[in-house]
This record gives sequence, C-alpha cells and structure tokens, in this order.
Amino acid sequence: MEVRIDSDLCSACQLCADLAPEVFEIGDDGYAVVLQNPVPAEFEDDVRDAADNCASGAIEIIE
Repeated sequence: MEVRIDSDLCSACQLCADLAPEVFEIGDDGYAVVLQNPVPAEFEDDVRDAADNCASGAIEIIE
C-alpha cells in the first residue's frame, strides 16, 4: 500500500498524524506529509482509519 496527501485538499487538522504518527507528520507549513511509502504492513489499518476519517478527503490510498 502507498499513500498520498493532496496538499490542495489538506485542512491541516492533524488527525492523520494523531491516528498514524508512524506514517504521517505535520510539516513546517502546517500540512500533513507522508513519512513512509510504501506503508509498512503493521500501519496499514491506521492509515485506512486516517483516510476514512479525513474530513477534507486529502488522503489517497493506492493498493
């Protein structure tokens, strides 16, 4: 699995970094960035949870 953040959609709410801190962090500009691609198997459920709960729909999962 790979994951992308659409920076045009990201609302900088930090939810993804809270739900999957091993994969997402908040960059210096205040928006989410991906730390690990491909996503390690042990964090895939957390990334799916972050994508499902992203209010702005900025997280794209590529299987």
